[in-house]
Amino acid sequence: MTTNGTTSPPRARAWRWALAYERAVDALNERVGRFTPYIVIVVVVVGFTNVVLRYLGRFIGTRLVNNYWLESQWYMYSLVFLLGFGYILKHQINVRVDFWWADQPLRRKVWIDLVGHLISLVPFSILALWVTWPWVLSSFTSQTGSFTTWRVWEIWENSPDPSGLPRAPIKAMILVGFALLLLQGLAELVKLVAVLTGHEDWVELPVEHEAPMRIE
Repeated sequence: MTTNGTTSPPRARAWRWALAYERAVDALNERVGRFTPYIVIVVVVVGFTNVVLRYLGRFIGTRLVNNYWLESQWYMYSLVFLLGFGYILKHQINVRVDFWWADQPLRRKVWIDLVGHLISLVPFSILALWVTWPWVLSSFTSQTGSFTTWRVWEIWENSPDPSGLPRAPIKAMILVGFALLLLQGLAELVKLVAVLTGHEDWVELPVEHEAPMRIE
């Protein structure tokens, strides 16, 4: 990274670390986000198969679908959203209620996003992780949540329905989803600060879409 003459060495070093973090998180959420369409395809195939087998089973008088396949649908459907949190934020295709934001100049948009991320997005992500952590931990450990009883093979929470899937893994993915959102939120703060300080060429800004996915 090339710095101008007004940038002190400590500040330049901080920018290098910040930009390295931003690029790493962008790359992570880009890879994870591009994986989610494949999950959608599997969800459609499994869902279609379940419907066909359900009606076929009624026709022949035999149950051909069990809870394993039924629960796998909403497990994978949940993964699409949880793994897509960071990707959606990175590409700014999240739904916005921006009846006045869209017509603002770029610098004012950046200030709005900066304040919004600082007082809403980042604190909410941290709160979600903090609130969800004990609930997820209880699926893997004893009810006290003590690490001394961390025996997954004994505590592993399962579906209460016959032939259902384990609950513990999908609960853990909630933490993954909000962690990806938090990491991307901090990366977006780096981009916003870069724009406000006149260094927008240091970061990759999202492309403005002609028909943004927003409520206006």
